[in-house]
Amino acid sequence: MSPEFARKLFAQSCDFVCGAPAVENLPPQTLPEVAFVGRSNVGKSSLLNALVNRRTLARVSNTPGRTREINFFRLGDALMLVDLPGYGYARASKSLAAEWQRQITGYLTARANLRRVVLLIDARRGIMPIDREAMALLDRAAVSYVPVLTKTDKLKATERAEITASVAAEAQTHAAAYPEIVATSAEKGDGIDALRQHLAALARP
Repeated sequence: MSPEFARKLFAQSCDFVCGAPAVENLPPQTLPEVAFVGRSNVGKSSLLNALVNRRTLARVSNTPGRTREINFFRLGDALMLVDLPGYGYARASKSLAAEWQRQITGYLTARANLRRVVLLIDARRGIMPIDREAMALLDRAAVSYVPVLTKTDKLKATERAEITASVAAEAQTHAAAYPEIVATSAEKGDGIDALRQHLAALARP
């Protein structure tokens, strides 16, 4: 997808549609959807805000595990951005973790218009065991996902290259992983245009 189309797409208005606490509350499937998921405190809200040039589209919190609902944001008339609850918060109970799996699996299997999942991975930590569990869940659901590194500005150039190569190599062993790694920094803007182009290719023309 051309950089110009992606730029125009993400310059459109992006509006909150609803928050769904359960699968039965999901809104009608009217647009292609791209869902964002990752470990709690991975920088998901900051990345969403950076993509659409907004500061407060998605609430940024210092309290991991704050998001509990599946939040839907309509980007113009072309794409639905879906903010899924974070996983792996250390203080979350096992029952909450089980509920997260039920909620996310329910969403993944219910949305025929889901085009891709953006799986966020903290560049400072790489793929952690809890991320591998999420990757396995996506593999089982046969949902295409693209690994996206966050907070790359916290690393040196050589470290960024090493972690990108490491994540790419591991992603190749997963059937549903898209063969591309996007390294981003919401703070510095690195990789944001590349991710916009990736997602624009999935939007309604």
